[in-house]
Amino acid sequence: MTPEISAAPAVEDRRRPASRRGVLIAAGTALALAGSLSTAAAAPAPAAAPRSGAGGLSVEGIWRMDGYGTVVSVHGRDLRFWDTTELSCLPGPTARSTGGTGPGGAVRFDSQEYSLTVTPRAGDRAALRVHGSLGPRSLRRIAALPPLCEQPPPTGPVATFDIFWQTFKENYAFFERRGVDWDEMRARYRPSVHAGTTQEELFGILSAMALPLQDAHVGLEASDLGRSASGQRAGTVSPDDAYDQRIQAFVERRNLGGTALETHAQGAIGYAELPGGIGYLRIGRFGGYTPGSPTIEADAAELDRVLDRIVTRARAHGPGAWRGLVVDVRVNQGGSDDLGLQIAARLTDRGYAAYRKEARNDPRDDSRFTPRYTARVAPAQGVPRYTGPIAVLASGATVSAGETFVKALAERPSPTTLIGEHTQGALSDIMARELPNGWRFGLSNERYTTPRGNSHEGPGVPPHITVPVFTAEEFAADRDSAFDRAITLLTRRR
Repeated sequence: MTPEISAAPAVEDRRRPASRRGVLIAAGTALALAGSLSTAAAAPAPAAAPRSGAGGLSVEGIWRMDGYGTVVSVHGRDLRFWDTTELSCLPGPTARSTGGTGPGGAVRFDSQEYSLTVTPRAGDRAALRVHGSLGPRSLRRIAALPPLCEQPPPTGPVATFDIFWQTFKENYAFFERRGVDWDEMRARYRPSVHAGTTQEELFGILSAMALPLQDAHVGLEASDLGRSASGQRAGTVSPDDAYDQRIQAFVERRNLGGTALETHAQGAIGYAELPGGIGYLRIGRFGGYTPGSPTIEADAAELDRVLDRIVTRARAHGPGAWRGLVVDVRVNQGGSDDLGLQIAARLTDRGYAAYRKEARNDPRDDSRFTPRYTARVAPAQGVPRYTGPIAVLASGATVSAGETFVKALAERPSPTTLIGEHTQGALSDIMARELPNGWRFGLSNERYTTPRGNSHEGPGVPPHITVPVFTAEEFAADRDSAFDRAITLLTRRR
């Protein structure tokens, strides 16, 4: 599946209602491209008087974001992102507030695709949070937009190549881990680009340059050509809808004896009762749980309703409770990390650190990152919680938020076993950008680690028990080794 690249605040998602994680500020709902490169580069005129919170602090002004190569301008009710590199400054997405301030002078800004809140801090600092994302982004007040933002954006094939290459050079976090010399890539491909390079030729050059990264969160979309390309770890399968439906049919026939899953959340979540008091929970994505263009708030509310139906008091406690639970994310298209943590909160009675997140923060040094944000699982309150043994099934078709969910369950205080194969190894949110010719692209600039600091970007999250998952040999023998191993493990734990 080619991830949808949306050039909005690095948010979390990128596809139909929810595939993988999106783009330029954090992680959350799927965002569409906002803003137009044809607009003038000058900042909009103020639409209202600056709003101040406690102590006279205001979000009004120009802010540089720590990491992400982003400048944020706030004038009256209007907020705009500016995508910057050493070579360029291109106007990005916009959002508007309804006016007024919240606690501490916080101001909410909305667009059709996303919502965010900016909260002023002392010392010319502010925090920006995309709703549905993990952790705030730190902002530092600056006197004015960078000079390049006041100039017309560069155009032509050479400028497009240079901005593409430079954006990766300043922000991509995993060149060494993925074994790619980015300077060598420029030396190899830059001589082929000139004023007469066609769009088709340029698309091929940029795609070929990024392909060796084998990163499922690196993608390029050229709407004028009707073409897109994205990376993928060698030997893995892309978890698109067709593959998901094929695997669900196999699971229902082979593992459930022909019984259809009880499905919820627009088909994203399935449940079945297995013999011996074992529950089976299949999660195909973390988002798109409601019709239309869902917000993260709507998805979270729907997920609570689904979990109320599945994690009942009878299944969580007492003589009829689950003896074990199989959580199957072997085909998972990703989505919102928050929704994964919301599920994990129903599977523990003790709070714990799930994983950490940081972003590359120096355009000249790819070893420097922002302060780590720790994502925690807090036990859900006022509802039943299951604390018994869990077997988590994962594979190379477990991508993005599916992988952070696996990491979260792996840290669970109660017995939890990961079974199957390494996940895809694309955990960073997508930092999305638009090129001067209107193409969109995305890259990985964030590092998700265990609470102990171990990164699984590239090779993926490893299982505790390695068995083949949905291979040709497994299908030929009508075998599901991971599922069978999980049932054996949970049965022995009784």
